[in-house]
Amino acid sequence: MRKNDFDVIIVGAGPAGLAAGYVLAKEGINVAIIERGIFPGSKNVMGGIFYRSSLDDLIPDFYKEAPLERHIVEQKIWLLSDDSMFSVGLKSEKYNAEPYNCFSVFRAKFDKWFAKKVLDASAMIINETVVKELILDKEKVVGVRTDRPNGDLYSDVVISAEGVNSFLPKYLGLRREINTNNVALGVKEVIELPDKVINDRFGVSNSSEGVAIEITGPYFKEMRAMGFVYTNRNSLSIGIGAVIEDLVRLKINPNDLLETLKGHPAIKPLISGSETKEYMAHMIPEGGYYSMPKLYYDGFMVVGDAAMLVNSIHREGANLAIESGKFAAKTYIEARKIGDFSQRTLSAYQKKLEESFVLKDLKTYRNLPKLLEEKKYLISKYPKFLIDAMYEIYNVDRVSKSDKIKLILNKAKKEIGYFNIIKDIFSVWRNFK
Repeated sequence: MRKNDFDVIIVGAGPAGLAAGYVLAKEGINVAIIERGIFPGSKNVMGGIFYRSSLDDLIPDFYKEAPLERHIVEQKIWLLSDDSMFSVGLKSEKYNAEPYNCFSVFRAKFDKWFAKKVLDASAMIINETVVKELILDKEKVVGVRTDRPNGDLYSDVVISAEGVNSFLPKYLGLRREINTNNVALGVKEVIELPDKVINDRFGVSNSSEGVAIEITGPYFKEMRAMGFVYTNRNSLSIGIGAVIEDLVRLKINPNDLLETLKGHPAIKPLISGSETKEYMAHMIPEGGYYSMPKLYYDGFMVVGDAAMLVNSIHREGANLAIESGKFAAKTYIEARKIGDFSQRTLSAYQKKLEESFVLKDLKTYRNLPKLLEEKKYLISKYPKFLIDAMYEIYNVDRVSKSDKIKLILNKAKKEIGYFNIIKDIFSVWRNFK
């Protein structure tokens, strides 16, 4: 009989792969994580918001030692038009109390720290190695073929944690080619500012408190796009993600889109006097529930971005990746006890996800990507109407408030139509059923 090199091989050392590796190693499972980069995080350009709860049960109070930037005390949504900004949000002292809800983070630093924890748990991480294909035996995945000499490695199970542009699930026919309607291209700059300047501009008391701003609205011209500004200790992360299909359709360069955003009257004062230190781009899963591939096969599971597990409405990705990694690891441990790694047994991984908030939330928003594809005006026309209406309400010009309300209603009738408003409300309601 062929001897396995490892019990489990994980391809990709992002949050999903590292979480799976950590759980397995803690249980004494012989696990290897194969990473293309020179170290975990070296190829990860994400700098965004990281939610605490998904990792806290693996490494309690991890936030006290992990390389995090600021804990977020205020979260805002901005609707931008060419010359205005409408804002809603929440600032709470509850977010300013340990163990904190979420943090701004640089993933290159964070993943490297997390990888050290995984190594300390006795997992093996093999860097600078590319998995070229899967090894199958009678349709069961039994290992991977790498680009190293004599690089065939065998295991009970292979877990794909490769990211959005994953190759291995496609190799097995579990997913189709990426649809440009289901993936966004994100571009981001890290711009340097003194921490005291950041504190003053964003209204926080000290350099451990942070603010997260999500940005959408008519400023993006019926594009399915979302901008953001996140505060780090001595810098800001500013960027925008737009669905690739819209970028192609409108022939827009995402770099130009970011420069335009930086010049908006609401953004410009926040970044004044800053210096760009880093620029990066990456793909983001946007298709939601219906874009997910099949998540299991004989001897194989798919986790994280490779499984399209991103909740773009609530900017949740890394936490879903960690949850999926934990569930995949627990599924393997259960399968190992009965010595069965068939897809019938590994399908328990899918059930675990379905019973958790991960797929419950994605199911809640399952129809939204299709709705926004068909009715792009929902993210431009209605926000513009709201901004214009609020301008009329707050503009004191000796016109009575009752007349202003009539003016706003007439504007709604003329520019959108009452019947169309009712239809759109029904469409949104139906898509959340």
